[in-house]
Amino acid sequence: MISLLSRSLGSVRRLSGPPVRSVAPDKPRPPEASAARVRKTFVDFFEREHGHLLVPSSPVRPRGDPSLLFVNAGMNQFKPILLGTADPRGAMASYRRVVNSQKCVRAGGKHNDLDDVGKDVYHHTFFEMMGNWSFGDYFKEEACAMAWTLLTERFGIASDRLYVSYFAGDAASGLGADEETRRIWLDIGVPPARLLPFGPKENFWEMGDTGPCGPCSEIHYDRVGGRDAAGLVNKGCPDVLEIWNLVFMQYSRECHGELRALPCRSVDTGLGLERLLGILQGKTSNYDTDLFAPLMDAIHQRSGVSAYGGRTGPGAQVDAAYRVVADHARALTVCIADGVHPGTSGAELVLRRILRRAVRFCTEVLRAPQGTLASLVPYVARSLGDAYPELRREADRAMDVIDENEDHFLSGLRKGSRLIRRTLDTTDAQRGRFPASVVCSLHRDLGFPLDLVDLMLEEKGVSVDRQEVERLIANQHKATSERAGAGGHVAMGAVVLAELRRGGVAYTEDSAKYEYAVERERYVFPPCRARVLALFDGTALVSQVAPGQRCGVILDRTSFYAERGGQDADRGYFVRADLQEVPFSVEGVLTAGGYVIHQVTATDTLETGDQVHLHLDQTHRLACMTNHTATHLLNFALRNVLGPSVRQRGTRVSARRLRFDFSVKASLSASELRQVETCVKAAVVNNQAVHVQEVPLEAAIKIAGVRTVDEAYPDPVRVVSVSVPVSELLDRPAVERTSVELCCGTHLVQTASIGDLVIVSERQLVKGISRVVAVTGTDATLAREAGQSLLEEVDSLSARMTGSAPSCLDSAQSLAKEVGVVSDAVGNTPIPQWLRGELQVRLKALQRQSNTLVRKLETAQATLTAQALLAKTKQEVVLVDCVEAPSLSVLMKTVNHLSAARPDAHIMLLARQRHSGKILCACQVPEDSAAALSASDWATAVCQRTGGDGGGSAVVARGTGTGADVAEAVAWAEMFACNSLATFTLQLRDRLPIQTGSVGAGPNHSARIVRGALRPSRHKDEDPRARRRCSASALKTASDLTERRTSRHSRRCCRRRDNKTCCCLGKPRLPKIPHQSSPALSSPQNTRNSFGRVITSF
Repeated sequence: MISLLSRSLGSVRRLSGPPVRSVAPDKPRPPEASAARVRKTFVDFFEREHGHLLVPSSPVRPRGDPSLLFVNAGMNQFKPILLGTADPRGAMASYRRVVNSQKCVRAGGKHNDLDDVGKDVYHHTFFEMMGNWSFGDYFKEEACAMAWTLLTERFGIASDRLYVSYFAGDAASGLGADEETRRIWLDIGVPPARLLPFGPKENFWEMGDTGPCGPCSEIHYDRVGGRDAAGLVNKGCPDVLEIWNLVFMQYSRECHGELRALPCRSVDTGLGLERLLGILQGKTSNYDTDLFAPLMDAIHQRSGVSAYGGRTGPGAQVDAAYRVVADHARALTVCIADGVHPGTSGAELVLRRILRRAVRFCTEVLRAPQGTLASLVPYVARSLGDAYPELRREADRAMDVIDENEDHFLSGLRKGSRLIRRTLDTTDAQRGRFPASVVCSLHRDLGFPLDLVDLMLEEKGVSVDRQEVERLIANQHKATSERAGAGGHVAMGAVVLAELRRGGVAYTEDSAKYEYAVERERYVFPPCRARVLALFDGTALVSQVAPGQRCGVILDRTSFYAERGGQDADRGYFVRADLQEVPFSVEGVLTAGGYVIHQVTATDTLETGDQVHLHLDQTHRLACMTNHTATHLLNFALRNVLGPSVRQRGTRVSARRLRFDFSVKASLSASELRQVETCVKAAVVNNQAVHVQEVPLEAAIKIAGVRTVDEAYPDPVRVVSVSVPVSELLDRPAVERTSVELCCGTHLVQTASIGDLVIVSERQLVKGISRVVAVTGTDATLAREAGQSLLEEVDSLSARMTGSAPSCLDSAQSLAKEVGVVSDAVGNTPIPQWLRGELQVRLKALQRQSNTLVRKLETAQATLTAQALLAKTKQEVVLVDCVEAPSLSVLMKTVNHLSAARPDAHIMLLARQRHSGKILCACQVPEDSAAALSASDWATAVCQRTGGDGGGSAVVARGTGTGADVAEAVAWAEMFACNSLATFTLQLRDRLPIQTGSVGAGPNHSARIVRGALRPSRHKDEDPRARRRCSASALKTASDLTERRTSRHSRRCCRRRDNKTCCCLGKPRLPKIPHQSSPALSSPQNTRNSFGRVITSF
């Protein structure tokens, strides 16, 4: 087995000495151009000298952008501005000049560098993208001048090593060359020979298939210098590399491919810190800079190989492993700190692949102990913690997550290896083909690397159909993406939104969604009247839509809540004021750039200017309000019970239920779940008031205990507080602990309306992230009632099991089945999760008891049946009979008993089931006779003859069939066995010379000789000449056996055994081939012996 398995699947050594996290790495002395200094110089240049606003890096998990797995460019967090969808009340809408250093991950999706990491010295999964942006402010001239000044003057890069590319035009898109940018660079002083035109592949940047785009200009650096390197630009030469890309957003790509000019032009630039640092520190490799040097030293201290040498190519596997582990340690630390944990889908699946790839390189190539990967986290936190403080805060949690997932991976390798070994014993694998479905399952469920499967199968001389594996994996991905992409909306692009603004269409006034009150203990939602301001048919703004046409409707005001903050959008309809009997059903509600878009399929003509009356689905809205307020109470209760480390990671509020994801080390116990429910119940019983107030964002985030999530909040922002007025929270720095969150959702006025809350599900999505699902109100009451009913059923089963246990097999099987039915109900019925866990523990114990009882009664019945058969049969080589057996399990146990009593017999039993008409089949043959008569072949042949199928091993097999004539099946089964045994003996005669001599006489002795020829010898010290005499006599009497084939043989011969070879030949078993003297199987003559059993003669 390869070295990975020899280390990882056995006892893996751990890091010795004191715990890793107790030893902090020494802070290295920064070089003259350290990473921290370069990053600060870049930010200060734009912030202090050119009036840019410093915006912190967003987390690597994209905010509300399902099109991305990870943030992979600096512009990702600014997409709402570029698309024109930014909330006009939010801070982002005010951005004009921005600078930042953004954490980026390129692994998975369109931009995927994962497989390239390690092969060269400049690819990374995690990297820092420094950039400056202009949103409707400066454009090409200022952007080029600032970039050139920063590189050549602040960083001191020699201008004669810089080359600049610009857009050469694209006839297919109707775009000419970007001569404006070319003139700007010439004016700056770039020589014409260093100013190079390239086509759209290199110098036209697009956000996606649709959306903002534009020409770009790239600055390249020649590491060598003193030469003309113009011909090496964009040719993949590692010594001539791109360092800065300036993108000029001036177009929008429409859905049909047309380019339209953007009304507001923007600049988006990106400069990779790792590449720039390599240039400034005089390194030819990013991995030699101060960002990576401490990691390389730490890896070397823990590995069993030589120090990092920076080599590349086929013979540099160790150095490649250094680069992989160092890069992946950075990516893992950053992702986990930002709330992305290794998992089974999306970004989580990619992160799991990164972790497992790093573990393999650690154990297989670097020969490092388990725990090495997690021990690198403090070095990453020290290197990047000044720029990204969350890395220091979350370092311990990142180490825990990495350790747990590494241990889980190594355990999965052990499970996968066992599964591979078991599968290799199957018939298909023995024929040289390994099932593609098993490989797909290994890869999907256990994360087993495909290349490792190939290596293991190659060692066994077995192959797998890789095309079929890839097809199965592709089908899984397709199904996942189809589920993720289900549903769609009429979305407005940046051009349409700009057209609305140019046309003077006012932003939607949606404060009416918060206008409701409680009157006589009922919530009242006042009517809302509005006017149609704009209609969008999916491609353009129109003045009218016809019946049946799907469109987006923008009103001057609305009472509908748009999907936001995890809460589902409102349902309902509106009617035209002049046609109130025709409702326009609102299928969805979205926001874009300050506008609320109502998704509608027109039931009649609708025009701009029409007056409409809006009608909410009040039941749906009230249910969402109830569950949203309950979510706030649940968040508060979890923090109370589990501690302040609990952080919200996601939420979903619908009318049916609420879902809450949060960070926690392990699943909640039954006691903790009950405490959480009790805490929520207390707030409900006390009927606490829910206070809501709009507060300036800066003041809101300073409120003690306020809970926030990673979102871009508007300014001012709504603060939702339970029991304590928001004004008191602002006036006093500390108040009694209460639930207080920044939230734009709709909420109850008093908590008593929740009624009750029941957590019906709790599970860990990935290591460190749990998800709870809860129901409220009537659904919670029903869940508690269902739980009580199931508890009573389990109590009843326990009483029946511990009292008078069933004494007959039918009753025991019925009880076991009942336990299974209740177990399914407990697992699938919405009941309190804490109760579900307790009931499942009890049911597992009951299932074990009932199964044990069934096995005992089955064994007793099988023993009685076997004893009856033994009493009426003699010592026979082939024993086939029909018996009464209620199940295949009982039938198999009966065969086992018979085989134990008659170890030399080939036994098959059939049993007809009265209620179903099926014929059950079970058989067993002596291990040393499997060469002549395989149990699997025997059972398969008999079951297929009766219209079914069977299978098993060469010694034991089973199956089922159908048909009414069991006697015919018994006769045919016995005939098949006799023919197989006789044919094998005749094959032996054909392959060996017959020796003279006598070892006995008589017909019974002939049968004994034949039996001996079918099984290995048992004595180690037998004379070889005796073996030859025995073989000769066996072959001499083969013709007698052929004439006398019956099912009654007494088998006695030499008792030697040696590693499954023929006792008289010492050779492996021979393949079964037809023999000319063998009679046809289709013409048996049946008689009955004194016990009434069928005997077949030929």
